[in-house]
Amino acid sequence: MTQAKLKIKKGDKVVVLAGKDKGKRGEVIEVLRDAERAVVRGVNMIKRHTRPGPQGAGGIVDKEAAVHISNLAIEDPKTGKPTRIGYKILADGRKVRVARASGEVIDG
Repeated sequence: MTQAKLKIKKGDKVVVLAGKDKGKRGEVIEVLRDAERAVVRGVNMIKRHTRPGPQGAGGIVDKEAAVHISNLAIEDPKTGKPTRIGYKILADGRKVRVARASGEVIDG
């Protein structure tokens, strides 16, 4: 099975477009390519009941659950609004991601 080409990467600043956390912003912690999902810091928080173990005490822990990629958009570096992503080849031959709204190069 081929994996989908995902335009969102770890470390990107994203905006949630749909769901209970619509409008929230955060940084991508992890991208799950097979499931086409991403884990975003501070978004889609769930409670996990954990057992005590050698790493620490048990209890109820808040953690982030994965969000589907289709519900996320990259935050435009210039305006801070959600934007689509395009690609551009620079003069030195590098292929970079570009914000469609402002034309600004996205770091990463």
